Amino acid sequence: MDDDRHRVPERNRAVGGGRALALLVAAMLAIAAFLGFGGEMPGWQTRGPASSTPAVSAPISPLDPVAVARVVQPALVNISTSSRPFGLGAAGSGIVLTPDGQVLTSHHVVKGAETVTVTDVGNGLVYDATVLGYDSGADIALLELGNAADLTIATIGTSSDLRIRDAVLAIGNAGGTGGTPTAIAGSITNLNSTIVALNSADLSRKPLSNMLEVAGAVSSGQSGGALADRNGAVVGVITAASGEPAQEIGRTPNGYAVPIDTAMRVVGQVRSGTPTDTVHIGPTATLGIVISNAEPAGTGARVDVAIYGMPAYAAGIVTGDVITAIDGQTVTTAQSLRAVLNMRRPNDTVGLAVTGSDHLQRTVSVVLTVGPPN
Repeated sequence: MDDDRHRVPERNRAVGGGRALALLVAAMLAIAAFLGFGGEMPGWQTRGPASSTPAVSAPISPLDPVAVARVVQPALVNISTSSRPFGLGAAGSGIVLTPDGQVLTSHHVVKGAETVTVTDVGNGLVYDATVLGYDSGADIALLELGNAADLTIATIGTSSDLRIRDAVLAIGNAGGTGGTPTAIAGSITNLNSTIVALNSADLSRKPLSNMLEVAGAVSSGQSGGALADRNGAVVGVITAASGEPAQEIGRTPNGYAVPIDTAMRVVGQVRSGTPTDTVHIGPTATLGIVISNAEPAGTGARVDVAIYGMPAYAAGIVTGDVITAIDGQTVTTAQSLRAVLNMRRPNDTVGLAVTGSDHLQRTVSVVLTVGPPN
């Protein structure tokens, strides 16, 4: 809940509807686009050319979508989440990494989730899942399924060998409807695209760089699913999709994926148990506040909302307070506060330096509580 507030650009539009609350909007090099995920989520619109032109190679052999899907499908899961206060959430996809239930997915699929339920495509069983860790900047999360065993695991390839025009298959829980994953064949059109993600639920914005761009009608709900090569090896994690809105305006639909090498580096960091300022491990610790950058710039994190019943509220922090330090570490922006909290765990006690609207400074001790993945 400790997050920025941002305004949705007027050119961004979500088409369609559904039960999912968290909508992500992507702008490629400041041009409007839409990130796709969530149960019955709207499609995501993408406009504009790729941002770079890496090495090009001719396709080696045709990709057989049916054969590749047959290999990849049993190692996928469908994900459904719920969040308070309305019990609504999002849906997406995931990739099984271990027989005992470690699952790779997109962070935005589980962001803000109070509960995460996973249906394994390979065996049809339903599992409760916990979030082991995540890197919101890379849009990658690692889940663990409760009481899972003998799951079919994905073959993890490498994204370092990908070239422009390589044939790939995007496969995942299209539309968030569950059941058999939808497979979309396409080709790599860029190895280094940059987009900006805008979450229209909490209006937080973040850039995603070094993304794989795919010419193919990737659709909502496939986020967290697999981008596979002609051999059925996973080379990317689907993150963004243009889908039908691009067709409506006469443009070729495309999508975006996090390179699997990037995703697996995050997985390795989470497995190590050592958090960083970008990789959070374990349950999320929260103050229970909504924050933005204080004015003038660089002077701290402004408290826009102190949520009733949460630690900050109980400690006497109110709207308009500015947090300038945490445990003696200077806080200059909302992001710097989140980076410090990223290293903390629930039940940790932190000392906040706070400046009130009356310009008086005080020190507040707060015990962090468990919050949803931020």
